[in-house]
Amino acid sequence: MAGIASLQANQNATIEGTISAISAVRDVTTSRGPSQVADATVQDETGTITLTLWGEDTKRYSVGQKIRITDGWVKDFRGKLQISMGRTGKITVQS
Repeated sequence: MAGIASLQANQNATIEGTISAISAVRDVTTSRGPSQVADATVQDETGTITLTLWGEDTKRYSVGQKIRITDGWVKDFRGKLQISMGRTGKITVQS
């Protein structure tokens, strides 16, 4: 499994890390209608990445949780890498 520091834009990735911060939830309007979004910072021993949380996921996770992101989509947003679930990705909480 890749470390966060080795991720590149426009690829699917599976990573594990710990949520070190979560932004305030923001209300947004997308092409699919109104939704909520929040940014979580996920870190491992190699680096950090922003995890974009949508809808119910904005309430599902908390700082300090160790998570595994399977088949997440990595993209470049304003010069920084972000990972989101895309169409097939999922997040599982590790014990």
